Amino acid sequence: MDITEKKYKKLSIQVSLTGLSFCCFDTLNNTITSFNEMQFAAVDKGIKIEDLFSNAFQDYPELKESYDEVLVIHNNNLSTFVPTPLFDENYLGSYLQYNTKVFETDFFAFDEISNYEINAVYIPYVNMNNFFIDQFGTFEYRHANSILVTKLLDASKNIDDKKMMVHFKPGHFEIVVIQNQKLLLFNSFEYQTPEDFIYYILFTAEQLNLNPEKFPLELIGNINTESDFYKIAYKYVRNVSLIDVEDLRWNNYFSEAENRNHFILFNS
Repeated sequence: MDITEKKYKKLSIQVSLTGLSFCCFDTLNNTITSFNEMQFAAVDKGIKIEDLFSNAFQDYPELKESYDEVLVIHNNNLSTFVPTPLFDENYLGSYLQYNTKVFETDFFAFDEISNYEINAVYIPYVNMNNFFIDQFGTFEYRHANSILVTKLLDASKNIDDKKMMVHFKPGHFEIVVIQNQKLLLFNSFEYQTPEDFIYYILFTAEQLNLNPEKFPLELIGNINTESDFYKIAYKYVRNVSLIDVEDLRWNNYFSEAENRNHFILFNS
């Protein structure tokens, strides 16, 4: 790109079946200049998700501006991580079949996380990608969990204790266990009640011989200390905290809660 044409602007859009959120970055100053989110209430009423996306493009003029870079982040629980030595891109579906229902017609993708010699294998939303091709022509796409795990691994440098992080969203949460830039476990769970939530945390801890009196548990995402989910974790695990987002807040003017809730998008 000719330097005179460079806009120093990047757009990240996170998409799921329940909504989309996006933020615009000023890449010269590494700051977030705007953020919006849109929840879809009517997905199950026979409305095509592409039509809901079209509405978002009508409502938010920022989506129609021109950017040097556009990143689409697929947020679903149809993903897994595979160490590079065991990875073969001809068998993407076989890695996913252990933790999700895989169909012959599914399209698979992977993100290479070369710093840590792992690959994230996942099923992107093909219809959404097709919609964005029409809007932007070219763009990159990644899975939300690739960004999440990379950021958590980066932050674990020289920390020799095993740490459990839970990324909490409506309907599902991800458990990530890390020790000094090594990914020990990643799994995604669907939940309905606080009891489901703590059951999976304690079950995972037991599998890895983590003592609830000792291991640190950090919570990320749409959760705060008043939440029933936080309270039940606090009851059964001694060292519970919300993830520290002070470093992330240096590049935006959003609250601590918003930075925690949109941790993946703001880190993209």
